Amino acid sequence: MPPARVWYSYAVIRVVPRVERGECLNVGVLLFARTARFLEARVELDRARLRAFAPWLDPAPVERHLAAFVAVSLGAPDAGPIARLSPSERFHWLAAPRSTLVQTSPTHVGRCADPRATLDELLDAFVRPPRVMA
Repeated sequence: MPPARVWYSYAVIRVVPRVERGECLNVGVLLFARTARFLEARVELDRARLRAFAPWLDPAPVERHLAAFVAVSLGAPDAGPIARLSPSERFHWLAAPRSTLVQTSPTHVGRCADPRATLDELLDAFVRPPRVMA
């Protein structure tokens, strides 16, 4: 019997150097699967891509902001009061529209058997540079 499939919601995490222009660089994915009790944000900031995209932007504050985003998603004890909310509340807080340097895409839904593996697949689809086929 195949493993049970669960519904999940996800949003792509983006760096938006100049909010007024709306240009963004995808840097991570936030995935929430309520019935699997899974909430995780995974970030892969490629400094070279960020430098090419926004050469004036210091990556250190971006990395700190992204680390805080991940810590809140995991409910880390030192991540502040938002991290103490339920996983559902943390997901909705993190995925809420905002006009800041780090934003998320609109949320999307799907079904999967393994949220952790799906998170990795979504990183391949939306964040990691495409693999060149020989």
